[in-house]
Amino acid sequence: MLSEKDENNLDLKEDPEELSRSWDWHVRRKLAWNSDTSEDILSYLARDQVQWVREAVAGNACTPSSNLAQLAEDSSGFVRAAVALNRQATSEMLESLAGDEMTDYDSTLQKNRYLVKEAVAKSPNINPQTLEFLARDSDEHVRACAASNPLLTAELMKRMVKDVSWLVRNNIARNPSTPEELLAYLALDRIIDVRATAALNPRTPAESLVTLARDRSWEIREATARNPKLDGKLLDELASHWSWMVREAVAKNPNTLAETLERLATDPDQSVQKAARSRAD
Repeated sequence: MLSEKDENNLDLKEDPEELSRSWDWHVRRKLAWNSDTSEDILSYLARDQVQWVREAVAGNACTPSSNLAQLAEDSSGFVRAAVALNRQATSEMLESLAGDEMTDYDSTLQKNRYLVKEAVAKSPNINPQTLEFLARDSDEHVRACAASNPLLTAELMKRMVKDVSWLVRNNIARNPSTPEELLAYLALDRIIDVRATAALNPRTPAESLVTLARDRSWEIREATARNPKLDGKLLDELASHWSWMVREAVAKNPNTLAETLERLATDPDQSVQKAARSRAD
């Protein structure tokens, strides 16, 4: 079996038709991924007997819509998930895949993941009805993927900020479309990760950033110091924090005042010094 490095180094200057009939499925997969591969060859490879070749075709943005529709009904869940991730997938394809129960075991989390539904929930082409359907799914990872979608309505977000899963709340805090009042709510979440994510969001209101900048957790203060909307006064306050990681984040923030940078340039920690001096230069 070829390694990923070897696969990426395959020579595609040969006749694409010959490559599409190669005995080595790695060659055919490489051809299927290539954005320069013709639609005729992609159509041919969409019927390949190896699922990983079909998966590559399903993920190729140049694959004809008719082939994507065909692959959306493929016997392999990995192929169907690739269709859902393809930016050319239509809302109709995504709607048909929203109820797909294909799972794959995640050894890190030690649980099954609904790969197709998760992919559908993240798609920018999903229609509002399908997104709402997945936002109410019983699986927390599917809901978390829906929570990350910028197309999510404020009404659904308002319900999801109270979700039992911190993963869902965390993705609402990260979502660039989340309204300020909901970010203010999440800034008070009991889970540190959620508060930290809210602290990083540029849309988090100034009043909440003041609270986050004085959070009991240094991790939250560091995240707040990285917010591009934090004002110079709060950054100056954070510049005196005991954690070098907070001070380094202050030094890297574009809103940090010149006098604060001057002070951090002589910080006892070398990483803080370096960050401050690079800004001064």
